[in-house]
Amino acid sequence: MAQKYRIYINEKVILLTESEPKHADNFERLDAETFDLKIIYTWILANPNKLFYIKTANAKVYFKAVKKNITLIEAAGGLVMNTKGQYLFIYRNDKWDLPKGKIEKDEKVKEAAVREVEEECGIKVSELGEKICKTYHVYVNRGEVVLKKTHWFAMKSKGKDKLKPQKEEGITDVRWFEHHHIEPIIENTFPSIMDVLHEQKLVTNKVMPLSE
Repeated sequence: MAQKYRIYINEKVILLTESEPKHADNFERLDAETFDLKIIYTWILANPNKLFYIKTANAKVYFKAVKKNITLIEAAGGLVMNTKGQYLFIYRNDKWDLPKGKIEKDEKVKEAAVREVEEECGIKVSELGEKICKTYHVYVNRGEVVLKKTHWFAMKSKGKDKLKPQKEEGITDVRWFEHHHIEPIIENTFPSIMDVLHEQKLVTNKVMPLSE
């Protein structure tokens, strides 16, 4: 199967792909030879288009080269389900989000994922499941354009703990949502979070950008 990678910049997405995407005329193609995330970041933000793609013979090798030219920050988090089948979401920066945070030095990815979920939500993770996916987004950190790679895991909680948002991290609400009542999340979340929900089959009626 051909490799594909999505890189998000706010509401915009750059797809690294080995094949021409369907309806390619709707998207703007970027030059693979001159592409540099640090340089193109501001231009992407100012561009009226939302969807971009780069066609390359080997997406995995190409993306590895892209990551070498930008500071990479690794984070981890989780999609938590309780015994009632409800899913846990946080509210931060006026968006619904999933708990996640930066991996500390010498910390294992899975350990970081559990720690961040427990710290940000005030719960106890009872079971760590399989990795769901990895997402990538670009932003400015202390004046530097950086790429954040987030590892997402499926988790379980007994759901008996009192939810407590980690306010020092800008989280103002933590809430359990029923599987069939996550419309508020879908309408007001980040595209990278939609990737996680799509992978877990929580969203099936919304086409992901450049998914083909």
